[in-house]
Amino acid sequence: MNKLDTIAVISDIHSNVYALEAVLQDIDSRGIKSIVNLGDSLFGPIEPIRTAELLINRSNVTNIMGNCDRYLLQKDMDSITFQYVKPMLTNEIHDWIRSFNPTWVFEDLLFCHGTPFSDDSYMLEDILPTGVQGKSAEDLMAELDSVDQTMIFCGHTHLQKSVRLPNGKVIVNAGSVGLPAYFEELPYPHCMESMTPHARYLIISRRDYSWMFEPVLLPYNYELAAQRADQNCREDYSYAIRHGRVKGGLR
Repeated sequence: MNKLDTIAVISDIHSNVYALEAVLQDIDSRGIKSIVNLGDSLFGPIEPIRTAELLINRSNVTNIMGNCDRYLLQKDMDSITFQYVKPMLTNEIHDWIRSFNPTWVFEDLLFCHGTPFSDDSYMLEDILPTGVQGKSAEDLMAELDSVDQTMIFCGHTHLQKSVRLPNGKVIVNAGSVGLPAYFEELPYPHCMESMTPHARYLIISRRDYSWMFEPVLLPYNYELAAQRADQNCREDYSYAIRHGRVKGGLR
């Protein structure tokens, strides 16, 4: 991947193969040849194996390790989602997950799941007892002081957003392909909600000597994904997929 003019960035599929199929079709229709997947691909109660097969069969995808990908390499975990997905995984899928990059750099772009230093930390948000709060520009500049790249692309929070810092660095969250909302108990109970059921991803395009990015909100037949989650007794997922909001807690 030495001469790229356009890159699609996907993240946080969480086994929603219906959203992934729509996103990949949209990417192909635009003639985009290179995809970076920021992780958390299979961890969900929808179609983890079909999701894996779609991604494995594409040679143009660079995969980043997400925290939920890393969990699936463990032997056990106190999570009903883990206990649903883990028994399905073949040796081939385990080997594929082990091949993921912790981060990936292309020119002046850095790609990670959570932050460049941790796959389970939020890049743009602090979680406080009072709720979710955006990190200050000063804190972000200090945190990223050792990062040479100017543009940092992340996922993990499922919220598509971007921040430009006073020092010129730009942080962009790609959003979630397949799970537009979730509840998390740690470090304090909090919700992340995109507020619509769209599948989200990014398009990065070269413009002269810089890069521009385009957030994409893509409609798809989310009812199929929600029905599959309901069949697996996961109303928490189906509600999030249908509404982009949280009902109960994802565990």
